[in-house]
Amino acid sequence: MKVAWICLAVVGVAILAFGVIAAMAPSSGDERLMRADGVAATGMGLFGVLIALVPFRRRERWAWLVLWYYPAFWVAHLVGGLPPGKDHVHQAVFIALSLAGLLLPLRQFFPPSTTPKTATREPRE
Repeated sequence: MKVAWICLAVVGVAILAFGVIAAMAPSSGDERLMRADGVAATGMGLFGVLIALVPFRRRERWAWLVLWYYPAFWVAHLVGGLPPGKDHVHQAVFIALSLAGLLLPLRQFFPPSTTPKTATREPRE
């Protein structure tokens, strides 16, 4: 579980860092758009980190479900050739980290049924 939440927190911190940098020092031609993207990424990263650190570590199933946004986000960026950056190595790394973080603790979020099987009874006559 520890490896899982750390993987997810790393992805969140990376998105948060990109957002802060993009909002404070935009580098693209459309400065206002880059700042807006930076603010949005800052929020997404912050929410992701907080979800990974608190409810995910408490094994709250909704947090596990919500954090599937990370691999979906990075796959969309990879497939669509979207920024940040021209190299897509970081996108593949973030896909792998987020999938590891979500799949490693799968049994903790969805444990096998612990209810004992009841014996079938013969009908009374």
